[in-house]
Amino acid sequence: MHWLQTLDIALFHFVNGTLSNPFFDWLMPLISGGNGALRWFSIAAVGLFILAMTRGGARGRICALLILIVIAAGDPLVVGTIKHAIARPRPCVGLSEVVERLGCSNSGSMPSAHAANWFAAATVMFLFYRRSAWFLFPIAAAVAFSRVYCGVHYPSDVTAGALLGTGYAIALVIAAQSAWNFFGRKFFQRWHEQMTSLINQESPTAPATAIGNQPSTIHTADTEWLHLGYVVIVLALIARWAYLASGLAGLSGDEAYQWLWSKHLALSYFSKPLGIALLQWTGTAIGGDTVFGVRFCSPLLAAILSFIVLRFLARETSARTAFWVLIITFATPLLAAGSILMTIDPPLVLCWMWALIAGWRALKPEGKTRDWLTVGLAMGLGFLCKPTAYYQIICWIIFFALQPSARIHLRKSGPWLALLICALCTLPPVIWNAQHHWITLHHVASNAGLDPNHHWHPTLKYLGEFIGGELGLLNPIFLVAAIGASIAGWKKRHEKPLWFYLFCMGAPVFYGHVLYSLHSRILLNWIAPAVPPMFCLMAVYWHERPLCVKPWLITGVTLGIIVSVFLYDSDLTGKLVGKLPGDVDPSRRLGRSYPEAAALVERERQKFDTNSFIIANDYGSTGLYSFYSPRARAAASTREPLVYRQWSGRPDDQFYFWPEYNYLQTRPGQNAIYVRRVENYKLESGWYWKWFKGERIAYRDIPSPEPAPAEIVNQFETVTNLGIHDVMVKDGRVLQRVQIFGCYNAK
Repeated sequence: MHWLQTLDIALFHFVNGTLSNPFFDWLMPLISGGNGALRWFSIAAVGLFILAMTRGGARGRICALLILIVIAAGDPLVVGTIKHAIARPRPCVGLSEVVERLGCSNSGSMPSAHAANWFAAATVMFLFYRRSAWFLFPIAAAVAFSRVYCGVHYPSDVTAGALLGTGYAIALVIAAQSAWNFFGRKFFQRWHEQMTSLINQESPTAPATAIGNQPSTIHTADTEWLHLGYVVIVLALIARWAYLASGLAGLSGDEAYQWLWSKHLALSYFSKPLGIALLQWTGTAIGGDTVFGVRFCSPLLAAILSFIVLRFLARETSARTAFWVLIITFATPLLAAGSILMTIDPPLVLCWMWALIAGWRALKPEGKTRDWLTVGLAMGLGFLCKPTAYYQIICWIIFFALQPSARIHLRKSGPWLALLICALCTLPPVIWNAQHHWITLHHVASNAGLDPNHHWHPTLKYLGEFIGGELGLLNPIFLVAAIGASIAGWKKRHEKPLWFYLFCMGAPVFYGHVLYSLHSRILLNWIAPAVPPMFCLMAVYWHERPLCVKPWLITGVTLGIIVSVFLYDSDLTGKLVGKLPGDVDPSRRLGRSYPEAAALVERERQKFDTNSFIIANDYGSTGLYSFYSPRARAAASTREPLVYRQWSGRPDDQFYFWPEYNYLQTRPGQNAIYVRRVENYKLESGWYWKWFKGERIAYRDIPSPEPAPAEIVNQFETVTNLGIHDVMVKDGRVLQRVQIFGCYNAK
C-alpha cells in the first residue's frame, strides 16, 4: 500500500503547490469556508431551510429534514468516529513545503467532514430532485478540491469523505422509506395511502393552514397526528438521554449543589423543599453520579408533560393542533432547556399542568371527586419541588371569583379536599423550617426584594431587562402570539370557558411578574409555570382563527429549533460563525469548563499539600468541584468531604446546616487551598463585529490579583497568593479564570 500513500502525497503537492495561482488563492479559501464565507453560508442555509419548510410542500419539508439529520448525525457519529480512530495527521503537520491557506489544525485529517457533509446533502437532494445534481455535485466537488488546495486535507481524505457522505445519505433515505412503509401502514394508514413514496409523491393531505378547524374530539381521521406526536415524544426522550450520555453538556452550579442535597436526604433544605433532592437521588441511583444520572429525570418529566398536554389538546381542539403545540415546545428555548437541565422548574411545570388538566376535567358536569383529589395531589407535589407552586391557588381564586358558573363547585367537597391534600404536602418543609428558624421563608423574601428595610420606589430599570429576556427565552413569535391570545381569552371569558380557564392558569403569573419587575429584578425562569397554559391558550385561539398562521408558525418553529440546537451544543457556533470569546460563551454558565477547572484545582492542591482540602467561594462552585473531582465525588457523602464552602458562620446556604462542612471544627490545624472565580476580563468595545468578521479580539482590562477575603485570612495562620489561573477547554479558549490561595493551619 506504500504506492497509494506515495500517489496521495504526490497528488496533494500537485494540487496544493503546482496548481497555485492568484485566482484560486482568492476563490478556494472562500469555497472552503474561510475568510468569513462560512458565516454567510450559514445564514443562507438557514434561510433556505425556512423557505423549504414554509413553501416546499410535503416533499420539500421531508427533504430538508433528512438533509438536516444526515449532516447533524453523520458528521459526529460517522466522520468524527472514524477520524478519531484513524487519527491521521493533517498535511501541514506530517509534510514539509505545504502552502497553508487556512492555517493548520491538530485535528484528524481522514476523512474530510466538509466533503462528507456536502456530498451527503447533494445526494439527498438528488434523490428527491434529480435536476439538482447539475449544480450541487459540482459544488460539492469544488469544496472537496478546495480542502486539498488549501492544504488541510489529502486527496484520499476528501475521496473517503465523499464516498462516506454519499453512502450514509443513501442509507438514511432507504431507512426512512422502509420505516415509512412499515410504520406508515400501521399507524398512519390514511397518509400512507395518499403518499406511498417519500421521494416521488407530494402529500395532498396538508391543508392550506398549519392549524385549522378540526373536530373537538379525536376522530379516526385525526389519529395520524396523535400517533405522530407519540413518535416524536419517544424519539425526543431517547435523543435527550443520548445527548446527556454523550457528555457534551456540563452541570450548572445549582444542579451540582442540589446533587449534594441528594447525598444528605432531609425533609427540606435551605432554599427549596425536598422534591429536587429526591429526583436527583432517583436519577443517580439509575445512572450513577454522572451528568446522565443527575439529569436522568428531566427528559422523562418533559416526555410525560408532552404526553398529557398532547392528549389534553387533542380532546379539546384537534390532534393536529396538539401536535403543533408539541413542536412549539421544542422551539421555545426555555422549555428546551427545561427538558435537559435538572432544576426545580421541570417538575414544577409538570405538576402545574397535571393539576390544570385534572382541574378542567373536574369542572365539567361529569367531573368526579377523584379529579379534585388529583388536583390537590398535583399541586402538593409541585409545592414539594418549588414553593411558588402555590401561585396556582391564587389562579384558582381568580378563576372562581370571575367565573360565576364555576362557583357551584365550591358548594361541593372536591375543591376543599384538594386544598386539604395540598396542605398536607407542605408538612415536611414546614416541620424542617420550624426547626431551622424559618430560613426558607427569609431566603425567598430576600430574593423577591421584600426586605422590610428596603423602601420601594417604582422603577423601569428591570422591566426592559425582563421583557427582552423573555422574548429571547420564549421565542418572540410565540410570546407575542401568546400575549395576543391571553387578551382574547379575557375578552371571551363569558363565551369561551376553556379560553378563560387557561387564561387564569397562566396569565396572572406572567403579568404579575411583569408588574413586579417595577419593584425588583425578576429571574427569567420565574414565569415557567405560566408558559404551557399560555401556549395552550394560543393553540386553541389559533385553532379557530387559522388565517395567516402557517408562515408565522413555521418561521417561529424553525428559528426556535435552530436556537435550541445551539443551546445544546455551543460548539456549533464555532463551527459555523467562529468561536465565541470565552467571556461571553453561554455554555460556561452551564459548567462547561468545570471538568478542566476541577482538574486544575486538584493539581494545585497536590502541589501545595497532598493532605490539604479545598475551599470554594460560593455554593455553586463547591458543588461543581465536588462533582467533577473524582476524589471529592467519592467523599461527598462521607463525614469528611474534600471540598468545602467558605465558612462564614451565617446561614447563607445549605452547607451551614451540615456540621461536617464546618472545617474550622472538623479540620483544625490542617492546610487548604482557597479557590475563587475571577470576574470576567472586559472585552474591547466593538468586539461583536470583530468576532463576526473573524478578526482578533483583545481585552480592555486585565485585573491584577486581589488579596484573600478577610474571613479566610482570619481562619488560617498564613495565607499565600498562588496566582490567577486560566481554565482552558479543548478548543483553546479560556472559559474561566480562578485565583488560588494557599492556606496554612486552620485555626
